[in-house]
Amino acid sequence: MHCNLFIAALFIAGLFLSGAAGGAETPVAKVGEEIISLEEVQRSLQNELMQLERERHRLIEEKLEQLVAQKLLESEAKRRGISVDEMIKQEVSAKTAKVTDAEIDAFIAQNRSRLSQRDDPQLRLKVWEHLNGQKVNQQREAYIRSLRAKTAVTVYLEEPAGARVQVDAGKGFTRGAKDAAVTIVEFSDFQCPFCQSATATMHQLMSQYAGKVRWVFRDFPIANLHPLAPKAHEAARCAAEQGKFWEYHDLLFERSPRLAPADLKQYARELKLSGEDFDKCLDSDKHHAAVAGDVEEGSRLGATGTPTFFINGRMLVGAQPIAAFQKIIDGELTKKPPR
Repeated sequence: MHCNLFIAALFIAGLFLSGAAGGAETPVAKVGEEIISLEEVQRSLQNELMQLERERHRLIEEKLEQLVAQKLLESEAKRRGISVDEMIKQEVSAKTAKVTDAEIDAFIAQNRSRLSQRDDPQLRLKVWEHLNGQKVNQQREAYIRSLRAKTAVTVYLEEPAGARVQVDAGKGFTRGAKDAAVTIVEFSDFQCPFCQSATATMHQLMSQYAGKVRWVFRDFPIANLHPLAPKAHEAARCAAEQGKFWEYHDLLFERSPRLAPADLKQYARELKLSGEDFDKCLDSDKHHAAVAGDVEEGSRLGATGTPTFFINGRMLVGAQPIAAFQKIIDGELTKKPPR
Protein backbone atom coordinates (compact mmCIF):
# COMPACT_ATOMS: atom_id res chain seq x y z
CA MET A 1 0.00 0.00 0.00
CA HIS A 2 1.28 3.50 -0.83
CA CYS A 3 2.35 5.46 2.27
CA ASN A 4 -0.20 8.26 1.80
CA LEU A 5 -3.00 5.77 1.25
CA PHE A 6 -1.92 3.89 4.37
CA ILE A 7 -2.01 7.09 6.47
CA ALA A 8 -5.43 7.93 5.05
CA ALA A 9 -6.65 4.44 5.87
CA LEU A 10 -5.42 4.81 9.45
CA PHE A 11 -7.26 8.15 9.70
CA ILE A 12 -10.46 6.53 8.47
CA ALA A 13 -9.90 3.63 10.88
CA GLY A 14 -9.59 6.12 13.71
CA LEU A 15 -12.88 7.72 12.74
CA PHE A 16 -14.59 4.34 12.66
CA LEU A 17 -13.15 3.29 15.98
CA SER A 18 -14.08 6.58 17.64
CA GLY A 19 -17.60 6.26 16.29
CA ALA A 20 -18.07 3.12 18.37
CA ALA A 21 -17.61 5.05 21.62
CA GLY A 22 -21.09 6.52 21.53
CA GLY A 23 -24.10 4.47 22.50
CA ALA A 24 -26.47 5.34 19.64
CA GLU A 25 -26.05 4.16 16.07
CA THR A 26 -24.70 6.90 13.81
CA PRO A 27 -26.43 7.12 10.40
CA VAL A 28 -24.14 7.55 7.40
CA ALA A 29 -26.50 6.70 4.51
CA LYS A 30 -30.13 6.10 3.74
CA VAL A 31 -31.42 3.79 1.00
CA GLY A 32 -35.15 4.28 0.59
CA GLU A 33 -36.36 4.07 4.17
CA GLU A 34 -33.43 1.94 5.39
CA ILE A 35 -30.62 3.50 7.38
CA ILE A 36 -26.98 2.36 7.13
CA SER A 37 -25.11 3.18 10.32
CA LEU A 38 -21.44 3.92 10.87
CA GLU A 39 -21.36 1.03 13.35
CA GLU A 40 -22.71 -1.35 10.70
CA VAL A 41 -19.93 -0.32 8.32
CA GLN A 42 -17.39 -0.66 11.11
CA ARG A 43 -18.58 -4.17 11.98
CA SER A 44 -18.29 -5.25 8.36
CA LEU A 45 -14.71 -3.93 8.28
CA GLN A 46 -13.68 -5.24 11.69
CA ASN A 47 -10.88 -7.48 10.42
CA GLU A 48 -9.48 -4.88 8.00
CA LEU A 49 -9.48 -2.15 10.64
CA MET A 50 -7.79 -4.40 13.16
CA GLN A 51 -5.10 -5.25 10.62
CA LEU A 52 -4.52 -1.53 10.08
CA GLU A 53 -4.22 -0.98 13.82
CA ARG A 54 -1.73 -3.85 14.11
CA GLU A 55 0.30 -2.40 11.23
CA ARG A 56 0.27 1.03 12.87
CA HIS A 57 1.55 -0.50 16.11
CA ARG A 58 4.20 -2.48 14.22
CA LEU A 59 5.53 0.67 12.55
CA ILE A 60 5.67 2.54 15.86
CA GLU A 61 7.34 -0.43 17.57
CA GLU A 62 9.86 -0.78 14.74
CA LYS A 63 10.81 2.91 14.94
CA LEU A 64 11.04 2.69 18.74
CA GLU A 65 13.44 -0.26 18.45
CA GLN A 66 15.61 1.74 16.05
CA LEU A 67 15.74 4.69 18.46
CA VAL A 68 16.55 2.42 21.42
CA ALA A 69 19.36 0.80 19.39
CA GLN A 70 20.76 4.21 18.44
CA LYS A 71 20.74 5.36 22.08
CA LEU A 72 22.54 2.16 23.14
CA LEU A 73 25.20 2.61 20.46
CA GLU A 74 25.71 6.30 21.28
CA SER A 75 26.00 5.57 25.00
CA GLU A 76 28.54 2.77 24.50
CA ALA A 77 30.58 4.82 22.01
CA LYS A 78 30.68 7.74 24.48
CA ARG A 79 31.81 5.39 27.26
CA ARG A 80 34.64 4.11 25.06
CA GLY A 81 35.59 7.57 23.83
CA ILE A 82 35.15 6.81 20.13
CA SER A 83 32.60 7.59 17.43
CA VAL A 84 29.64 5.31 16.70
CA ASP A 85 31.02 4.68 13.20
CA GLU A 86 34.39 3.58 14.58
CA MET A 87 32.72 1.32 17.11
CA ILE A 88 30.58 -0.28 14.39
CA LYS A 89 33.75 -0.95 12.39
CA GLN A 90 35.36 -2.65 15.39
CA GLU A 91 32.36 -4.61 16.67
CA VAL A 92 30.41 -5.33 13.49
CA SER A 93 32.48 -4.99 10.32
CA ALA A 94 35.64 -6.57 11.76
CA LYS A 95 33.75 -9.40 13.47
CA THR A 96 31.36 -10.37 10.66
CA ALA A 97 32.07 -13.89 9.42
CA LYS A 98 33.34 -14.07 5.85
CA VAL A 99 31.09 -15.44 3.11
CA THR A 100 32.58 -18.69 1.84
CA ASP A 101 32.51 -20.17 -1.65
CA ALA A 102 30.59 -23.12 -0.21
CA GLU A 103 27.86 -20.78 1.06
CA ILE A 104 27.62 -19.10 -2.34
CA ASP A 105 27.39 -22.50 -4.07
CA ALA A 106 24.70 -23.65 -1.65
CA PHE A 107 22.62 -20.49 -2.13
CA ILE A 108 22.81 -20.75 -5.92
CA ALA A 109 21.85 -24.44 -5.84
CA GLN A 110 18.91 -23.81 -3.51
CA ASN A 111 17.60 -20.88 -5.55
CA ARG A 112 18.57 -22.04 -9.04
CA SER A 113 15.00 -21.85 -10.36
CA ARG A 114 14.89 -18.11 -9.53
CA LEU A 115 18.41 -17.21 -10.64
CA SER A 116 20.28 -16.96 -13.91
CA GLN A 117 21.22 -20.39 -15.22
CA ARG A 118 24.76 -19.17 -15.82
CA ASP A 119 27.16 -19.56 -12.92
CA ASP A 120 29.14 -16.47 -13.94
CA PRO A 121 31.25 -14.09 -11.78
CA GLN A 122 28.52 -11.43 -11.89
CA LEU A 123 25.98 -13.79 -10.37
CA ARG A 124 28.44 -14.95 -7.70
CA LEU A 125 29.22 -11.33 -6.81
CA LYS A 126 25.53 -10.52 -6.36
CA VAL A 127 25.02 -13.59 -4.20
CA TRP A 128 28.09 -12.63 -2.16
CA GLU A 129 26.71 -9.13 -1.61
CA HIS A 130 23.36 -10.56 -0.54
CA LEU A 131 24.87 -13.07 1.91
CA ASN A 132 27.40 -10.57 3.24
CA GLY A 133 24.63 -8.04 3.86
CA GLN A 134 22.72 -10.66 5.84
CA LYS A 135 25.78 -11.48 7.94
CA VAL A 136 26.54 -7.83 8.64
CA ASN A 137 22.94 -7.23 9.74
CA GLN A 138 23.01 -10.31 11.96
CA GLN A 139 26.29 -9.23 13.58
CA ARG A 140 24.95 -5.72 14.17
CA GLU A 141 21.73 -7.08 15.71
CA ALA A 142 23.75 -9.45 17.91
CA TYR A 143 25.93 -6.59 19.12
CA ILE A 144 22.92 -4.40 19.91
CA ARG A 145 21.33 -7.30 21.78
CA SER A 146 24.53 -7.67 23.84
CA LEU A 147 24.42 -3.96 24.73
CA ARG A 148 20.77 -4.21 25.65
CA ALA A 149 21.44 -7.21 27.88
CA LYS A 150 23.72 -5.14 30.11
CA THR A 151 21.70 -1.90 30.04
CA ALA A 152 18.47 -1.10 31.85
CA VAL A 153 15.91 -0.65 29.08
CA THR A 154 12.25 -0.24 29.97
CA VAL A 155 9.62 -0.10 27.22
CA TYR A 156 6.30 1.52 28.11
CA LEU A 157 4.68 1.14 24.70
CA GLU A 158 1.50 -0.89 25.12
CA GLU A 159 -0.02 -3.22 22.60
CA PRO A 160 -3.35 -2.12 21.13
CA ALA A 161 -6.40 -4.17 21.97
CA GLY A 162 -6.53 -7.08 19.54
CA ALA A 163 -2.81 -6.93 18.73
CA ARG A 164 -2.65 -10.66 19.38
CA VAL A 165 -4.67 -13.13 17.37
CA GLN A 166 -6.24 -16.06 19.17
CA VAL A 167 -4.75 -19.05 17.33
CA ASP A 168 -5.54 -22.64 18.27
CA ALA A 169 -2.05 -24.08 18.82
CA GLY A 170 -3.56 -27.50 19.42
CA LYS A 171 -4.05 -28.04 15.70
CA GLY A 172 -1.32 -28.77 13.18
CA PHE A 173 2.00 -30.61 13.37
CA THR A 174 4.37 -29.61 16.14
CA ARG A 175 8.09 -29.53 16.88
CA GLY A 176 9.56 -28.54 20.24
CA ALA A 177 8.60 -28.75 23.89
CA LYS A 178 4.90 -28.77 24.72
CA ASP A 179 5.47 -26.38 27.62
CA ALA A 180 7.62 -23.95 25.61
CA ALA A 181 7.12 -20.30 26.57
CA VAL A 182 6.80 -19.26 22.91
CA THR A 183 4.64 -20.95 20.29
CA ILE A 184 5.13 -20.10 16.63
CA VAL A 185 2.23 -21.12 14.41
CA GLU A 186 3.19 -21.04 10.73
CA PHE A 187 0.75 -21.04 7.82
CA SER A 188 2.84 -22.19 4.87
CA ASP A 189 2.84 -23.36 1.25
CA PHE A 190 5.17 -26.14 0.09
CA GLN A 191 5.57 -24.58 -3.37
CA CYS A 192 6.29 -21.07 -2.08
CA PRO A 193 9.99 -20.08 -2.40
CA PHE A 194 9.67 -17.63 0.50
CA CYS A 195 8.34 -20.42 2.71
CA GLN A 196 11.32 -22.52 1.64
CA SER A 197 13.79 -19.89 2.85
CA ALA A 198 11.76 -19.22 6.00
CA THR A 199 12.02 -22.91 6.90
CA ALA A 200 15.79 -22.56 7.21
CA THR A 201 15.21 -19.64 9.60
CA MET A 202 12.80 -21.73 11.67
CA HIS A 203 15.38 -24.51 11.99
CA GLN A 204 17.89 -21.94 13.26
CA LEU A 205 15.40 -20.62 15.81
CA MET A 206 14.52 -24.09 17.05
CA SER A 207 18.22 -24.73 17.66
CA GLN A 208 18.92 -21.34 19.23
CA TYR A 209 15.88 -21.42 21.53
CA ALA A 210 15.84 -25.16 22.25
CA GLY A 211 13.19 -25.93 24.87
CA LYS A 212 11.82 -22.38 24.72
CA VAL A 213 10.07 -22.38 21.34
CA ARG A 214 7.44 -24.68 19.88
CA TRP A 215 6.82 -24.72 16.11
CA VAL A 216 3.35 -25.53 14.78
CA PHE A 217 2.93 -26.09 11.05
CA ARG A 218 -0.42 -25.40 9.34
CA ASP A 219 -1.43 -25.81 5.70
CA PHE A 220 -1.96 -22.71 3.55
CA PRO A 221 -1.40 -23.71 -0.10
CA ILE A 222 -2.33 -20.89 -2.50
CA ALA A 223 -3.66 -22.91 -5.40
CA ASN A 224 -3.98 -20.07 -7.92
CA LEU A 225 -0.27 -19.25 -7.52
CA HIS A 226 1.08 -22.72 -6.74
CA PRO A 227 -1.15 -25.35 -8.37
CA LEU A 228 0.99 -28.28 -7.14
CA ALA A 229 0.92 -27.18 -3.52
CA PRO A 230 -2.50 -28.49 -2.35
CA LYS A 231 -1.64 -32.06 -3.26
CA ALA A 232 1.78 -31.71 -1.61
CA HIS A 233 0.08 -30.71 1.63
CA GLU A 234 -2.20 -33.74 1.38
CA ALA A 235 0.91 -35.87 0.79
CA ALA A 236 2.55 -34.53 3.96
CA ARG A 237 -0.53 -35.61 5.91
CA CYS A 238 -0.28 -39.04 4.33
CA ALA A 239 3.34 -39.19 5.49
CA ALA A 240 2.15 -38.17 8.97
CA GLU A 241 -0.02 -41.29 9.06
CA GLN A 242 3.22 -43.26 8.99
CA GLY A 243 4.96 -41.04 11.55
CA LYS A 244 7.12 -39.12 9.10
CA PHE A 245 5.49 -35.71 8.76
CA TRP A 246 8.54 -33.58 9.57
CA GLU A 247 10.93 -35.69 7.52
CA TYR A 248 8.56 -35.39 4.58
CA HIS A 249 8.04 -31.66 5.27
CA ASP A 250 11.78 -31.04 5.10
CA LEU A 251 12.17 -33.11 1.93
CA LEU A 252 9.33 -31.27 0.17
CA PHE A 253 10.97 -27.91 0.78
CA GLU A 254 14.35 -29.31 -0.22
CA ARG A 255 12.96 -30.55 -3.55
CA SER A 256 10.40 -27.78 -4.21
CA PRO A 257 9.09 -26.89 -6.76
CA ARG A 258 9.27 -30.53 -7.97
CA LEU A 259 5.94 -31.51 -6.44
CA ALA A 260 4.05 -33.45 -9.13
CA PRO A 261 2.11 -36.49 -7.84
CA ALA A 262 4.79 -38.85 -9.17
CA ASP A 263 7.44 -36.84 -7.28
CA LEU A 264 5.39 -36.96 -4.08
CA LYS A 265 5.18 -40.75 -4.29
CA GLN A 266 8.89 -41.05 -5.00
CA TYR A 267 9.73 -38.96 -1.92
CA ALA A 268 7.66 -41.32 0.22
CA ARG A 269 9.78 -44.22 -0.98
CA GLU A 270 13.00 -42.30 -0.30
CA LEU A 271 11.85 -42.00 3.31
CA LYS A 272 11.13 -45.75 3.45
CA LEU A 273 7.39 -45.28 3.86
CA SER A 274 4.99 -48.00 2.79
CA GLY A 275 4.56 -47.03 -0.87
CA GLU A 276 1.29 -48.87 -1.28
CA ASP A 277 -0.34 -47.26 1.76
CA PHE A 278 1.01 -43.82 0.85
CA ASP A 279 -0.23 -44.03 -2.76
CA LYS A 280 -3.66 -45.18 -1.62
CA CYS A 281 -3.87 -42.31 0.85
CA LEU A 282 -2.75 -39.71 -1.70
CA ASP A 283 -4.98 -40.94 -4.52
CA SER A 284 -8.05 -41.04 -2.28
CA ASP A 285 -8.04 -37.27 -1.53
CA LYS A 286 -8.80 -38.21 2.09
CA HIS A 287 -6.96 -35.17 3.46
CA HIS A 288 -8.34 -32.64 0.98
CA ALA A 289 -10.93 -31.33 3.44
CA ALA A 290 -8.40 -31.01 6.28
CA VAL A 291 -6.03 -28.95 4.10
CA ALA A 292 -8.92 -26.75 2.94
CA GLY A 293 -9.96 -26.31 6.57
CA ASP A 294 -6.52 -24.98 7.48
CA VAL A 295 -6.67 -22.51 4.58
CA GLU A 296 -10.09 -21.33 5.71
CA GLU A 297 -8.90 -20.85 9.28
CA GLY A 298 -5.73 -19.07 8.20
CA SER A 299 -7.80 -16.66 6.11
CA ARG A 300 -10.10 -16.02 9.04
CA LEU A 301 -7.09 -15.17 11.20
CA GLY A 302 -5.90 -12.61 8.65
CA ALA A 303 -3.36 -14.57 6.59
CA THR A 304 -3.38 -13.40 2.98
CA GLY A 305 -0.01 -14.75 1.83
CA THR A 306 2.73 -17.13 2.82
CA PRO A 307 4.49 -17.63 5.03
CA THR A 308 2.42 -16.07 7.82
CA PHE A 309 3.53 -16.62 11.41
CA PHE A 310 1.75 -16.08 14.71
CA ILE A 311 4.31 -15.80 17.53
CA ASN A 312 2.29 -16.15 20.73
CA GLY A 313 -0.49 -14.62 18.65
CA ARG A 314 1.57 -11.76 17.20
CA MET A 315 1.46 -11.80 13.42
CA LEU A 316 4.65 -11.72 11.36
CA VAL A 317 4.32 -11.97 7.59
CA GLY A 318 6.87 -13.09 5.03
CA ALA A 319 10.35 -14.59 4.96
CA GLN A 320 11.66 -12.10 7.49
CA PRO A 321 15.31 -12.00 8.63
CA ILE A 322 16.00 -14.02 11.75
CA ALA A 323 16.41 -10.81 13.76
CA ALA A 324 12.70 -10.04 13.29
CA PHE A 325 11.82 -13.35 14.95
CA GLN A 326 14.45 -12.95 17.66
CA LYS A 327 13.12 -9.54 18.63
CA ILE A 328 9.61 -10.88 19.22
CA ILE A 329 10.79 -14.10 20.86
CA ASP A 330 13.17 -12.28 23.21
CA GLY A 331 10.38 -9.90 24.12
CA GLU A 332 8.07 -12.80 24.93
CA LEU A 333 10.71 -14.57 27.01
CA THR A 334 11.46 -11.46 29.07
CA LYS A 335 7.88 -10.24 29.37
CA LYS A 336 6.71 -9.87 32.94
CA PRO A 337 3.64 -11.98 33.77
CA PRO A 338 0.45 -10.00 34.50
CA ARG A 339 -0.25 -9.29 38.17
